[in-house]
Amino acid sequence: MAKIYFKESIEHTNDLKPKEETVHFLLNYSKALSVINCKELKIEAFLN
Repeated sequence: MAKIYFKESIEHTNDLKPKEETVHFLLNYSKALSVINCKELKIEAFLN
């Protein structure tokens, strides 16, 4: 069962073509995100 599901999912990954807007949004989001490590805590902060 797992092998069949895995083969089908690989076949459909070639059809994925994100819009240019989506790519720009994700890039801008990653640029604005800052992760601060403080001892055992991870704090996520947006620079906007």
